[in-house]
Amino acid sequence: MEYKVKSHDSKHKGSVGGGLSRMLRQHKARLYIIRRCVVMLLSS
Repeated sequence: MEYKVKSHDSKHKGSVGGGLSRMLRQHKARLYIIRRCVVMLLSS
C-alpha cells in the first residue's frame, strides 16, 4: 500500500513536469515556425 501511494505521487509529479516541458516545446516550435514565415516573407 505504501508503494502504491509513492508511485501515485511520483506519477502525478511527473505528469505535471511533462505537461510543462511539452507546453514549452510547443511554444518553441511555434516561435520557430513564425520566424521561418517572417524570413520567407521578407526575403521574397
